Amino acid sequence: MHFNFNKNMAKNTFKSNKKEVEGKETVEVFKDLDRTALDTERFVEKNAKLLSIIFGVLVIGVLGFFAYKQFYVEPRNEEATLSYLAAQKNLAEGKEDLALGGKNAANPGYLGTYKDYSDTEVGKLSAYNAGLIKYKEGKYQEAYDLLDKFSSDSKVLMALKYGAMADSQANLNRSDEALSLVSKAISASDDPYTSYYFTRKAGMLALALKKNEDAKKYFSTIDEKYQDYDNGMSEAYIEMVKYY
Repeated sequence: MHFNFNKNMAKNTFKSNKKEVEGKETVEVFKDLDRTALDTERFVEKNAKLLSIIFGVLVIGVLGFFAYKQFYVEPRNEEATLSYLAAQKNLAEGKEDLALGGKNAANPGYLGTYKDYSDTEVGKLSAYNAGLIKYKEGKYQEAYDLLDKFSSDSKVLMALKYGAMADSQANLNRSDEALSLVSKAISASDDPYTSYYFTRKAGMLALALKKNEDAKKYFSTIDEKYQDYDNGMSEAYIEMVKYY
């Protein structure tokens, strides 16, 4: 019984000490908070002028950004779109030379739209279209350079860009560079058919370059992932690799 009394007394003493420690810790925390708040107030008082200048700069920066978007970017996007649509109309009518444009201000075409509005999405798309027309004309280096200037959030369009750039390089007898670009086209797209198309193209190009291991890798990928699009042709290509 005496033992239990001592045990309970020790327990109560421990609880009392624990509460006392926790109480002291809480007081110290509040003291630290008070000191921090006081230091902050002193800093604000001491640097009030500097802080007001910084705040003013931030406000001006935000207002400037919205003004830039409203009064510069949006009107330019509209102007670029009108110019692009005029080029599209000429292309639809089979007037490729007029669609390409770039010869005078009256008909900017794709080239003029890209040159004048290269900072807009429509301007970049104009570079892509101009590149395709240049490719059709057999001007492969010009086509490559224009296509290289195109960028988009669309993964499929980026894949098509790399594919067209690869075709340009292949026609300039730069087959290794072409194969590298086709590989980029495969990686760029998450659309199954687009990925299949460029994987097959990469396999054929690797086969022509006698890079049989690479060719086998591409055709095996088709056999594993894209049988629905290939009608079993990849099996024949894998067999062909053995004897090519």
